[in-house]
Amino acid sequence: MSQHSSHDFTAHWAQHELGDVVVSAKEVHERVCELGEQITKDYAGHPPLLVCVLKGAVNFMSDLMRAIELPVEVDFMAVSSYGAATKTSGVVRIVKDLDVDLEGRDVLIVEDVVDSGLTLNYLRQYLGSRNPKSLEVCALLLKEGEQRVEQSLKYVGFSIPSDFVVGYGLDVNERYRNLDGIYTFIGKP
Repeated sequence: MSQHSSHDFTAHWAQHELGDVVVSAKEVHERVCELGEQITKDYAGHPPLLVCVLKGAVNFMSDLMRAIELPVEVDFMAVSSYGAATKTSGVVRIVKDLDVDLEGRDVLIVEDVVDSGLTLNYLRQYLGSRNPKSLEVCALLLKEGEQRVEQSLKYVGFSIPSDFVVGYGLDVNERYRNLDGIYTFIGKP
């Protein structure tokens, strides 16, 4: 991972609010391709239903599903545990539920970042109660040392320090999602 503060490819409007590049756009692209190849191998013959956790995982999901060489299906869930804060509240609320039945399906939750693990733990229990054949997780980012709940993650893009990060779908008050790389956030939420 890059640990420098070059903003050569950062939108001009965001530069004064961003710190170091945590994961460059190039690194994100390469790792998403690798994850897609691994998922293609692991799910050969039984394509998974990809469940995108909105809104933060939308960029990741978009790139990941194109990197998987299987006829995957997709659906979307929206959960809230942050509100406008930069730390999870620990209280999870379902804002948008799935449209498809999970019974007997191979399901892969596509998540942007796992920090405390409380939201993901809740999601696994919630979706697991619908009797999928399998239920796994593909997380773009895993924040080191933040988990309050032990997680078994089948696919992880990057392990990163516990700094608050934005870009590539991750936001503060709906801003910065459209940045190609992932950056520490030094502005005020």
